Amino acid sequence: MYVINTALLPSSGRCYGAGTLGGLETPVALMMFNRPDLTAQVFEAIRAARPKRLLIVADGPRTDAEREKTEATRAMIKVDWPCELETNYAEQNMGCKRRVGSGISWVFERCEDAIVLEDDTLPSPSFFPYCQQLLARYRDDERVMCIGGLNLVPNPHPRGPETYYFSRYGATHGWASWRRAWKFFDLDMSAWPEFKRSGRMADLFRRRVERWFWTILFDAQYEGRISTWDYQWLFARLTQGGLTAVPSVNLVRNLGFRADATHHDFKMPKAWRAALEHHDLWDLVEPQYVLPDREMDAYYFDEIWNPRGAPGVAWFGIRDFRDKLRAQRSAR
Repeated sequence: MYVINTALLPSSGRCYGAGTLGGLETPVALMMFNRPDLTAQVFEAIRAARPKRLLIVADGPRTDAEREKTEATRAMIKVDWPCELETNYAEQNMGCKRRVGSGISWVFERCEDAIVLEDDTLPSPSFFPYCQQLLARYRDDERVMCIGGLNLVPNPHPRGPETYYFSRYGATHGWASWRRAWKFFDLDMSAWPEFKRSGRMADLFRRRVERWFWTILFDAQYEGRISTWDYQWLFARLTQGGLTAVPSVNLVRNLGFRADATHHDFKMPKAWRAALEHHDLWDLVEPQYVLPDREMDAYYFDEIWNPRGAPGVAWFGIRDFRDKLRAQRSAR
């Protein structure tokens, strides 16, 4: 369904972009499901930015009882500024992996670039111009595949005057990209078995513990024991040598650590506490070099992904083996 909204009403917040209507030029995409209260908060942040194009992707209910929540969530979308609104609503539940993965592909089929938010990622006001400026700056630089808004370093300290750096990781909790980068995304990770057999993980990761960790995780994703989409996006960026721009301060607050989350436990891990609040970053100073900050990448792996070190990977492997056995038994 496509809806063109041309009502000219006063702005409810700070406006960006150079267009005549005074709104954000970059298209914004919102992924949502069944949490109307969180969706309302994120939508208000989008409304303040007044994008000229808004794309909404929503999953369908898992049960009849859940339909009321999904309908209430969709009712939160009330565009009252000059905006082209496009919606992609699933009638039946597709699950996080298929719904978000196919939804983002639908967005990039229609847009050369876009800012992507989920219903639990609340951006600060400066997040939108930050994404828009970097999308323009690196539009034709294929070394850069993603613009991230999340920074989980508790006390970030840039190496110089730059206000963002480049990472081989980068989180997709509020981000932006281009069609030229998303074309490498494969929801089913069909290249993974051959990539693994060829020993190319050693080309990606110097440290054995990182190779072990990501091999276990990518195995689980490929075999369908994890139902998500973002590990495939990370795999695409890693295997293409693509970098993610990361702001020097956190620009996106994560609202999703609660009991009704799909993938998060309601108890927020200590390493994620920086996501409890967001900040603004209005003046951008680009790094001198387009190279990954290996010190920051090591921090993300050691403190965010795998804070238990080698014993943590060993436990991860044991748990993964247990999950494989359970899956095999249930398939009999």
